[in-house]
Amino acid sequence: MKKCVALFLATLAFGTMLLAGCAFASEQSYTWKVAHIRPAGSEIDKEITWFADEMRAATNGRIDIKVYGSNQLGDYTVVQEKIGIGAVEMGIMSAATNVDKKLLAFTLQYVVPTYALARKNYASGTPFTDYVAKLYEKQNIKVLAYWPVYFGGIGLLKEPAEPLNPTSPKNLKVRVPTMKTWEVLADAFGYQATPLPFSEFFTAAQTGIVNGIFGGGAENYYVSFKDIIKCYIAANTHFECWPFMINLDLYNSLSDADRTLLDAKAKELEQRRWARVESDQDKYVDLLEQAGTAVYRPTEEQLKEFARIGREASWAEFEKIVGGAAFKEITSTFVLE
Repeated sequence: MKKCVALFLATLAFGTMLLAGCAFASEQSYTWKVAHIRPAGSEIDKEITWFADEMRAATNGRIDIKVYGSNQLGDYTVVQEKIGIGAVEMGIMSAATNVDKKLLAFTLQYVVPTYALARKNYASGTPFTDYVAKLYEKQNIKVLAYWPVYFGGIGLLKEPAEPLNPTSPKNLKVRVPTMKTWEVLADAFGYQATPLPFSEFFTAAQTGIVNGIFGGGAENYYVSFKDIIKCYIAANTHFECWPFMINLDLYNSLSDADRTLLDAKAKELEQRRWARVESDQDKYVDLLEQAGTAVYRPTEEQLKEFARIGREASWAEFEKIVGGAAFKEITSTFVLE
């Protein structure tokens, strides 16, 4: 009898060890790529590296995320498509609009004037970001969180005669993103819009094709072009915010525990950024000034005039592009006061 009991206990212990081994083996290991558009050492590079380190530590190296900055995997339009098909697992960058023009709403000009209102619109869980997340799902992309970047401004290689007059002729050609809403904005402000990919701006500036740039902000211009930007106008052209994306099929294939961890760390990344985005913007405007750039900071009344003219031009163009019904649907998600 004792031998039977001993044999039973030994068999039970062996079975428990087998089950434990199977459970350990079922914890799948991953190596993912995450892409962003800024150089090494930039704010997003540091923060997404923090995120990768946190995921690696929390899973004992089982989820290993490699960071690829500076458009190493392609520009943001290419990478967004790659995430949708699973060729790149993750990305944090501007919204590409080549597949769905409704995503123009994500960089629509003069939606909000303050950081308080920006958070009511661009943070996770707002009516607008919930709407945007559904648009991304149609491209097989899951939005994990959002990374607020800054309010945009105008970077110029030379100072115009009236930098704070939004309607005066500037006689300057400026690079704008390849989106009609940006073209009409630059034209409305007295510039001559030249649509170009961001990656082509530096060469275009060096060869005299353009004399300035729309579509970025102080941090972008300082990190990438501080040696050539001689004038910065803090016109708050738009609120830049980047979706943090992962391939939807990959996300759905994860265990409940891995999804919960991923969601939590992504939201923590977002909260860390909201805590410092405003002070970071001020820091980079100051750094531009210290680098010899003439910085123009509009008064509150001047900003209202920039916003009035800019919204009138860009929103009308946005409505033409997406149609009246979609325009009403999207703008109804905005919290404007």
